[in-house]
Amino acid sequence: MPITLNGTNGITNASWTTAGRPVAPANGQFGLNTTLNQMEWYSTSTSAWIPFSDPVPYTIDYLVVAGGAGGGSAGTGVYCSGGGGAGGYLATTASVYSLSVYTITVGAGGSAAGTGIIQGNNGSNSVISGAGLTVTAIGGGGGAAGGSAATNGSSGGSGGGGSRVSGAGGAGTAGQGSAGGIGSDSSAQFGGGGGGGASATGGFGSGSAGGAGGAGLEWQSLGTFYAGGGGGGGYTGVTGGAGGNGGGGAGGSSSTGSDGTANRGGGGGGTGSPSANVSGGAGGSGIAIIRYLGAQRGTGGTVTSAGGYTYHTFTSSSTFIA
Repeated sequence: MPITLNGTNGITNASWTTAGRPVAPANGQFGLNTTLNQMEWYSTSTSAWIPFSDPVPYTIDYLVVAGGAGGGSAGTGVYCSGGGGAGGYLATTASVYSLSVYTITVGAGGSAAGTGIIQGNNGSNSVISGAGLTVTAIGGGGGAAGGSAATNGSSGGSGGGGSRVSGAGGAGTAGQGSAGGIGSDSSAQFGGGGGGGASATGGFGSGSAGGAGGAGLEWQSLGTFYAGGGGGGGYTGVTGGAGGNGGGGAGGSSSTGSDGTANRGGGGGGTGSPSANVSGGAGGSGIAIIRYLGAQRGTGGTVTSAGGYTYHTFTSSSTFIA
């Protein structure tokens, strides 16, 4: 609606919905947001619509973890697969304005690859997006397939582990995760490399043993670790690699790799299969957490309070209103 002037009734301001805000607003442009039922103006310095009623921002801490990747699957033979890479891990602070709307997308874990010589499936991205803030954590990279030739892990937030004779680990994303481990080159059984984690590269396969998944990170010293890599597959009779601290699934030997933990962004474990087709484990889904000092100001997610902070925890996609 355009601005109208009436000598008796005053000024009627331009108006729009939240979804229909001007596409390229000028600094200081203002109008009535009919979705929020309030006047707002646009600041080019923050790229945000700021309500007239609350022009002062407040600070949030946030954690965004993407979905972990699935471990690779192995076909009949002695060829062990790589562990899945952890979902990307991002954590820092930001300023938000009251009543601004943020879309929260929680990435799914990469599904189990199924039986056969199959690369692990990548995890999906997790995103916070809204007024003046866009944060994207990249899904983990799938673990390498365990076949008759060396294969490399896929790249992602953290990279998947490699397989067989020196199959390379996938690359991690700078600032979000680590590379996957390399497949063994010292034995006919070829242990798979572990998937990368938020704080450490995946372990290398060693002889018949799978490499451990890379470790994740603890957020705000609250006791929970996120984004651990999946362990690489090991040959029969040899334990697969341990899952990385932070929800990574353990690698199997003649059994299916363990799944990454849901809402921790852990990678799924790889496997090794001398006599049957065996699947790698699925990756764990991601998570988003927003917290701020003091009593509740925003809405969305599961709201809790601890240590003087209010927490909004999102285990599935939703909306946060600051």
